[in-house]
Amino acid sequence: MRALQIGHFGDLDVLELVNVPEPQPADGEVLVRVIASAINPVDDKTREGAIGEGTPPLPMTLGWELAGIVVDPGTSGLSVGERVFGMSHQLATGRGSWADLVAIPAASIAQAPTSVSLVEAATLPLPGLTALQTMDWLGVGQGDKLLVAGAAGAVGGLAVQLACARGAQVDALVSRQVQIEVVRELGADHITTDRTTLPVGGYDAIFDTFGAFVTDAVADGGRYASIATQAGPVPDLSHRRVRTTVNQVREDGRGLAELAAAVDGGRLKIRVDAQYAMQNVKAAHEHFQRGSLNGKVALIF
Repeated sequence: MRALQIGHFGDLDVLELVNVPEPQPADGEVLVRVIASAINPVDDKTREGAIGEGTPPLPMTLGWELAGIVVDPGTSGLSVGERVFGMSHQLATGRGSWADLVAIPAASIAQAPTSVSLVEAATLPLPGLTALQTMDWLGVGQGDKLLVAGAAGAVGGLAVQLACARGAQVDALVSRQVQIEVVRELGADHITTDRTTLPVGGYDAIFDTFGAFVTDAVADGGRYASIATQAGPVPDLSHRRVRTTVNQVREDGRGLAELAAAVDGGRLKIRVDAQYAMQNVKAAHEHFQRGSLNGKVALIF
């Protein structure tokens, strides 16, 4: 079967489409024929060698997300031919998703949403679980006032929608004026590019996607979650009784099922900026690296 691998770290030229043995599913795993995956920032960092300690051994198959068809359900209770999507924590497991076939734990996948294509579904697992798990930590609910910093990005845009669905009032910090209308359509109320206009102590919770560290804007006794691991820890706010975390995503089939239900219920919109065949992975990465995207870049297998 085919897989997109790297044998050493470097620029886009190190990406190779190679033939590798088909995986043999272990107990508790499901064999999935991949229809589509997507590019995420972590894929670029891994390819470049920027992750450092904890990087899986070379050669490695890249990719964190997949959507496809069940080939061998094992003991999962799924059926052959069933549409599923999932997230594989490539750094922790070495199990990349950029391959024709992936053997993945049944607990890390869920039935794909029925109202969208598998290409669209493949772009949801990593940013969707990141947004959902961080939102759960923040405890955002009815009547809460939430600020999403970086609301136009893949994670931020999903966070806005999930928070609105929970009855929160959502404001947003974005980097460019052109993003304001995009984020407004996702449900945000007040949107700004100027962090100096954020109200001091104005938010019960802040979801920081890029290391903005707008800590003055969180209320005393509030919650502040960052997903920008490269930016370091959130400043200590314990003197203001503010709980803080830097959240890291985990494999979570139940969370995926919740996301699928939100998509099919019309509460969550998936945004795909572009899609490329896996043979054109370098062009896909070049598109991804140009930035200013309105959604994810999908890879079709």
